[in-house]
Amino acid sequence: MSGGVLENAVVRLLRERPFYGHFILNLRREERPLNGKPAGVTIRNGTPTLSVDPAAFGSLTGNEQRAVLEHLVKHLLHLHMLRGKGLNAHDWDVACDLAINPATEGLPEDALYPAQFKMPDGLAAEEYYRQLVRPFDVGNLSGSGFGDAEQDTQGASGAGKEMTSVSTLDDHLLWSDADSTPLQLAEEMLRAVTRESLRGSDGEAPAEVRAVIEGLLRPSPIPWRQVLRQFVATAGRIGKKSTWMREHRRFEHNTPGTRKRHRLNLLVGIDVSDSTDIEELREAFGRELVQIARGRDASITVLYANSRIQRIEAFKGSALMPERYDGGGFTDLRPVFDYARTMHLLPAAVIYLTDGVGPAPEHMELPTLWVLTAEGEKPVPWGIEMRLEV
Repeated sequence: MSGGVLENAVVRLLRERPFYGHFILNLRREERPLNGKPAGVTIRNGTPTLSVDPAAFGSLTGNEQRAVLEHLVKHLLHLHMLRGKGLNAHDWDVACDLAINPATEGLPEDALYPAQFKMPDGLAAEEYYRQLVRPFDVGNLSGSGFGDAEQDTQGASGAGKEMTSVSTLDDHLLWSDADSTPLQLAEEMLRAVTRESLRGSDGEAPAEVRAVIEGLLRPSPIPWRQVLRQFVATAGRIGKKSTWMREHRRFEHNTPGTRKRHRLNLLVGIDVSDSTDIEELREAFGRELVQIARGRDASITVLYANSRIQRIEAFKGSALMPERYDGGGFTDLRPVFDYARTMHLLPAAVIYLTDGVGPAPEHMELPTLWVLTAEGEKPVPWGIEMRLEV
């Protein structure tokens, strides 16, 4: 970012509110125009992403920048971009800001608060939404459920603020990008980011988000096979074609949205250390990949590796069955990712079966699923982790 404005804001956040600072560090970051908004967050193909408009963000005071970053983290922790499907987009956006702003100090003066709508603090976004939208009068889904008529009272709460004149603090148009990520996979991704953020902040969770963090970190009820399937389906979406089945948030309701085409091109890394040299574990992993690939235009490249790549095998269709391969020596996780970057057709995703012990790249641009053994540890903040239990 020009002039290091975001970097300076994150440094202040790390010092004053370490959990939020470490959370921001675990997001993919990009600069782009945001319709006059300073920043926004979304989950894009399974990856949490922070977008910042340098000019708009830089115009805020230091305290406002800190508060806006906290605001964005709370949107992600609450998965607001995925909970509003099928609802009026404008009013859901407002409801989400009303749910998190009262617990965030120092926000810019145009931030929305429940008192402005004659509502109490402390409700969930769904509760605010129900009070904002008139029953049987949801209007055009691309605008406010109240229409444009001037009125003294609105909704069940008798709110006195004209809905068509209100706007959210951050850019919620980015939230349409989250449609490509299943809710359960997004939850797994956020668990990983939250764990890393807690490690970086000595396990100290801010009081205002402690309850949602505790709920998020409860043991996942999702079977590992379902996580693997959802990850592959999400990462494998490349190319788009039009569909009239879903409204796009940026346009009117009669504008075609997009449907992603699926093609499967995977790179699978298998750690040949003793911790993964378990026949039952490798066979279960291989069978599930075969089921995912069967009947699709699928190509799977398998790398057996320890400190270097020991063997390369390529499969199509249903021929995959990871073998026993004695590698010995120490483990270095980097060669698999180095190989991925050199492939003529970049893989849609990297899936790595490992105990996580060994050096790994500082970052990776390809979607990555760490398939960890029961006692394994995720080696880096990026990527999604999954425990393979058989």
